Amino acid sequence: MLATYEALCEEGYSDLTAQSIADRTDRSKSALFYHYDSREALVADFIEYLIEGFDARVERTRARPPLERLAAFVDWFLADPDDDELAFHTAFLELRAQAPYNDVYREKLRESDDILRTAVEEILRDGIDAGVFRAHDPESVSALLLASFDGARIRQFTLGRDEYLETVRAETVDRVLADVLAPDVEFPDEASFEFPRDDRLVDDKMADEATNETEREPHAESDTENTASNAEGDPTE
Repeated sequence: MLATYEALCEEGYSDLTAQSIADRTDRSKSALFYHYDSREALVADFIEYLIEGFDARVERTRARPPLERLAAFVDWFLADPDDDELAFHTAFLELRAQAPYNDVYREKLRESDDILRTAVEEILRDGIDAGVFRAHDPESVSALLLASFDGARIRQFTLGRDEYLETVRAETVDRVLADVLAPDVEFPDEASFEFPRDDRLVDDKMADEATNETEREPHAESDTENTASNAEGDPTE
């Protein structure tokens, strides 16, 4: 799967071949097709791999207060990507363009969209329970947030207009989340922690750094929860 990720970043979806993936492994092209009948089957499995990784990353944040989780999610989605991330998301945009004509890709991308929406809905519901969000419809707000964020990223990738990310974040806070937050609760200017990266898709050095950061999280989490407790009354979910 790491080889598929690297090939997508370097070749793009249109030029992705079984050979380009095999070249990044110790397997031959024929060995690769022993496990997968086609490029389509391999890419579909890769999307499933990404979904599983996202589930694991969400799990690592569940002990955090919901307001901080939402801020981390917003900043992760609207962060200015590095070169590899930009290359991958651009390739993935190519892949998404195939979905109207490919039932397998459409099914996997719908599953991915469901996972994203469910994650945001869970944060919003936890925030209502914790008293930091007003009563609202988490499904509708989640759909609106993701559509706005997705649109901003697509425009950044296709038009090179990075300002969309900053503008959409500011307007989301001022025009959408302002109606969601409970009285006297302010949305953070920036998150107190970063939404976890998928450690399986980074090189060994970056993976070690991510592991070290994870090992430090309990201490940071305690400080965050103490601060949130003073501001919100109840940091528990």
